[in-house]
Amino acid sequence: MPIIRSFPHFFSQTDIPIYQDIRTVTDYLTQEYHAKCYVVGGAVRDRILGHTCKDYDIECFGISVEDFETAMDHLDAEGVGKSFFVYKYHDLDISLPRTERKVARGHRGFEVSLALEEKEASKRRDFTMNALMYDIQNEQILDFWNGLKDIEERVIRVVDEETFVEDSLRVLRAMQFAARYRFKVEEKSCRLCQRISLDDLPSERIFREFEKMFMGKYLHYGLYYLSALGIAQQLLQLQIEKNSFIALSRVLQKSQTYFVEQLRPYYFLFICSRYLPLDLNEVLNRLGAPKHYYKKVMTAPLPTEISIEFIANTALKEGIAAYVGNYHPEVVALAKKLDVWDKPFDRGVTPAELMEEGFSGKELGEELERRTREKIVSLREK
Repeated sequence: MPIIRSFPHFFSQTDIPIYQDIRTVTDYLTQEYHAKCYVVGGAVRDRILGHTCKDYDIECFGISVEDFETAMDHLDAEGVGKSFFVYKYHDLDISLPRTERKVARGHRGFEVSLALEEKEASKRRDFTMNALMYDIQNEQILDFWNGLKDIEERVIRVVDEETFVEDSLRVLRAMQFAARYRFKVEEKSCRLCQRISLDDLPSERIFREFEKMFMGKYLHYGLYYLSALGIAQQLLQLQIEKNSFIALSRVLQKSQTYFVEQLRPYYFLFICSRYLPLDLNEVLNRLGAPKHYYKKVMTAPLPTEISIEFIANTALKEGIAAYVGNYHPEVVALAKKLDVWDKPFDRGVTPAELMEEGFSGKELGEELERRTREKIVSLREK
């Protein structure tokens, strides 16, 4: 029997349009087909944690495949994974409960069958915190695997070892959940992850999980499990030494205060490159990162000594707010002192003004550079 917790205000933080869609779908399925509808997966976890959720998965029990497909047609829902019984209604994912069995290599090599009851369906989930189900009709949470306790204790625990190993992406999911929620991977689950090969994962799936980790607010947790779960070794051929880990972990924790939100995805790799023997170009290639990562992460590295010259030269085209090294307190202080935090460095002269003085071609560029150096030296001497 599951643990049952009443939760009458589950949707109190849900955007009205999303809630109206949930009611439209579930009211129709329950009234016309007597189906039982549950919110499942991450939405339940996030609601318990007090986080806002916009991605809802609805799982429908007690309805045949034929009736379900007829109902989806009536609602004008789009089949996005019919072999997995999954449909899309606006931003909602609606599906039938299922079990999955690995039959071939790769993330598509699963045989899917219909699950008949709630515990059987929840068993296919990766971690206990993601296996919770919210009974919409009765306004209560069903917990078959002690997920509520694990959330309370901030623990990531595997639901079922036998099915967990069939999807290697779950190892990366453990890492990114730790970085996002400040959860620890339970020891037995950690050892299980270490034994799973990651060589069947396509780069786009790898990067998707890494980017979620990069966006996390607890990057030192992400760093720890990048190493502890064997991900760094398998995917990046990187062994993180203890001293490097300690120094890097401290910087990742302290730097959060200065992070600019639009640059958040880039800080982790940029900061890591100062403490670990990383070839950033190679790392980005291995992760399948999009082009904008190369531009932001492979920018001017922070020098050992942060000087007026460095800040001014870095801000020649745009303010330091756009530079991913702006997490460092000295960078912040100097950028604001030079008034280049959110605007380019004022060279004291423009190319147009130099052209009026008679400069052109190569001489124009050389004079602009000379005047820029002169302005920087004058600031240093103040």
